[in-house]
Amino acid sequence: MPSNGQIIETALGRITAGYVFPEKATAVDAAIRRRLAAGDYDHLDGRALCETVTAHLQDVCPDKHLRLLWTDRPQSTDPADEDEGRAAFLDLLRAENQGIRRVEQLDGNIGLIDVRRIPYADTGAHAIGAAMHLVAHSAALVLDLRECRGGAPEGAAMWCSYFFRDDQVHLNDIYERSTGATRQFWTAAHLPAPRYPDRPVYVLTGPVTFSGGEDVAYTLQAHGRAVLVGERTRGGAHPTARHAVTEHILVTVPTARTVSAVTGTNWEGVGVVPDVSVPAVRALDTAVEAALAHLGARRQPGRSGRS
Repeated sequence: MPSNGQIIETALGRITAGYVFPEKATAVDAAIRRRLAAGDYDHLDGRALCETVTAHLQDVCPDKHLRLLWTDRPQSTDPADEDEGRAAFLDLLRAENQGIRRVEQLDGNIGLIDVRRIPYADTGAHAIGAAMHLVAHSAALVLDLRECRGGAPEGAAMWCSYFFRDDQVHLNDIYERSTGATRQFWTAAHLPAPRYPDRPVYVLTGPVTFSGGEDVAYTLQAHGRAVLVGERTRGGAHPTARHAVTEHILVTVPTARTVSAVTGTNWEGVGVVPDVSVPAVRALDTAVEAALAHLGARRQPGRSGRS
């Protein structure tokens, strides 16, 4: 079993080599090494070590994706097996219906889709399409992301694609430190279900909403395509790599950053701020009331002054 010093040395090596902001990685490295030399980590066990180091990392660099994590499930430490993270996430997505918890038709012909994970676009397209088929004829849609804990940027772009008319909408970009390249994300040209470009969309958010879930919420809000209802989200905008340090300790290192095509920035550290701020537990009722009021006003021309 590696010592705490060896664990921290390995983690810092991953951070300095890969973190998307090299100057911040240098500051993190120096700060953690000072604490290591002072003996701050000498008597901590695995889980407590992870929690303490993570707190110290984020004291220097408040990036919620920059973490040392304890996992009860043993991980391979062979560098050749680092794609196991994707395989494990694929297994999780299969077990959780590609992140889609439920699809429902509410009173007033309002569709509801509860999304807990954002899948990869290739493996999740069929499930996303099935959900969108079921709400295709609704008058308004509520997309519930209050318990969405993240996922893949490609899947976030696919979810967003349904709410625009065509493939001509530039959603955002992701800059990769390792290559210096910027990847653009546009709405998809072909989707397995009908688009939903011309009806009201309400997105529910809360303090659990994170990463890929925030991507969907932020992007639809920035493009004026949805009304966000609920609470501010957690604030994690950086695509992240996971590296096994020991069989039970992972270091997560943000290696890229998202840049909105509309705002030129992202939600890192600040979260996505809803248009209608209410406690997350009341967000669904509030969104449904707003949808019904909007649909009622649209159906009753007399309200605009005509008798």
